[in-house]
Amino acid sequence: MAARVGALIRPILDDLGLELVLIEYLSIQGRWTLRIFIDKDGGVTLDDCAVAGREIGDALDVDGALSHGYVLEVSSPGLDRPLTREKDYINSIGKKIRVRTGIPISGSRNFKGILRFKDGKRLGMETESGIISIPFDTIQKANLIYEADEL
Repeated sequence: MAARVGALIRPILDDLGLELVLIEYLSIQGRWTLRIFIDKDGGVTLDDCAVAGREIGDALDVDGALSHGYVLEVSSPGLDRPLTREKDYINSIGKKIRVRTGIPISGSRNFKGILRFKDGKRLGMETESGIISIPFDTIQKANLIYEADEL
């Protein structure tokens, strides 16, 4: 479903000068919610989200990509943004991140620390226990960590 929605909305976002960061489709208290996270250089505005939401909603209605009722949410990735694209990792070098892997690495699947490097196949994090190298293809989820004192 996410692949179909992504293929449908990418051209719309491109026309608006926006980038697709992440699609989430989940049931929250029995209601289906389609969350679209968008971004652009300099960050997205409320107007960007509103315009993208209208355009995406219209396209989804015409296409019939979702066969039942849903709530559409279009927003920026936020301060704790998910890291889903190569450029997200590159832009996050030197920042605190959280990573969850699909398999244990050095006995753990959850890591928190400073992103030090990202190459084609691995990323390096400085954690409390030292530098760890994580194969990129083992990452299930990664996001920035922002704490109140950093705002």
